[in-house]
Amino acid sequence: MTVVNDAPKPFQERRRQPLRSAAYTAISNYFADLDGQQPGNLYDMMIAEVEQALFSSVMERTHGNQSKAAAILGINRSTLRKKLRLYGLID
Repeated sequence: MTVVNDAPKPFQERRRQPLRSAAYTAISNYFADLDGQQPGNLYDMMIAEVEQALFSSVMERTHGNQSKAAAILGINRSTLRKKLRLYGLID
């Protein structure tokens, strides 16, 4: 008798480097481009840049399906719509 285990497998990282490495590199390059000048409002700018890329990519992957996108992101669909409007990704 064969037993089938349908339980989901734990998440396994597939990327070669964590996303934080890419973010660190991008921020380091940003500081280098500033040539010694102090940035302002860096936190808000970075969060907005990352969120816009994240939402755009997930919406593309789900072919515009907001319910699927919200599930992938782990957020409420109304929150997703609010962010999509904020970044001009929907009307």
